[in-house]
Amino acid sequence: MRYFLELSYNGTPYHGWQRQPNAISVQEVLEDALSLLLRCKIDVVGAGRTDTGVHARQIMAHFDSETELDVVQFKYKLNSLLPKEIAIQKVSLVREDAHARFDAVSRSYEYIVSVSKDPFRINSAYYLKKELDVDLMNEAAKLLLNYTNFKCFSKSKTDVKTYNCNITDAVWEKTGDVLIFKISANRFLRNMVRAIVGTIIEIGEHKLDLNDLKSIIKSENRSEAGYSVPAHGLYLTEVQYPKTIYLI
Repeated sequence: MRYFLELSYNGTPYHGWQRQPNAISVQEVLEDALSLLLRCKIDVVGAGRTDTGVHARQIMAHFDSETELDVVQFKYKLNSLLPKEIAIQKVSLVREDAHARFDAVSRSYEYIVSVSKDPFRINSAYYLKKELDVDLMNEAAKLLLNYTNFKCFSKSKTDVKTYNCNITDAVWEKTGDVLIFKISANRFLRNMVRAIVGTIIEIGEHKLDLNDLKSIIKSENRSEAGYSVPAHGLYLTEVQYPKTIYLI
C-alpha cells in the first residue's frame, strides 16, 4: 500500500531534502524514522529537492507499507520520532501508482525579504537594507507569465530534458517592512526562484529595467541574469495533486 505524507520543515539544520553521503538531509531523517517505526527499510520519494537551508511549509512525499496503517495514529507516532524542525501534517492512503514527484500538477514558493534589521528573522528572511520600487518589481513579475523557457534562471550543468515551465502566478506583496514574492508553476528548475528574485530585486533597485529582463530570458544564459538570493528566505508553500490519487 502506498501512502502520502504531507509535511513541513525548517530547513536551517539540513543540507536540503535529498539524502547525501556526508551531510544530514530531511529525506534521511524521515526515512530513518519511518524504518524504525515500521521495522523495515523504508525509502521515501519527495515532491522535489529543496536546497540547503530552504524551508517547506508544505511538501509531499510517498512511501510504501506492506501493512495497512491507522493514518491518525501513525501520524502521531511518526511525529514523536522526528526532530522539532520536521512535522508531519497528514498521512493519506493513495493509489498504488501515485507518485509524489511526477503526479504534482502545481508547486508554489514564497521568498521573504525583510527591509529592516530583525534578529528574529536571521534564518527566515533575507535582510536587504535598500529602497525598492515594488510597483516596478510587480511589472517584472507579470512579464514572467509571457515566457516558458527559463534556462537563464537555471543552475548550470543541470540534467533536465526541458527548461520550459508554465508560470501561472507571480506577484510581490508588501506588509509593513516585509516583502513576499509569491510564484506558482507546474514545475521549477534548480535555483530558478532564487535567481528570479535576485534579478527582480536588481530591477527594483533600478539597476536593470523591464527590457533587460526580456533580453535576459531570451538569452537563455544564466550569466546574463541577476544574482541568486540566499536560500534561507525561500519557502516551498504548496504542492497540488489531482484528487483522484487519494483513496481516503
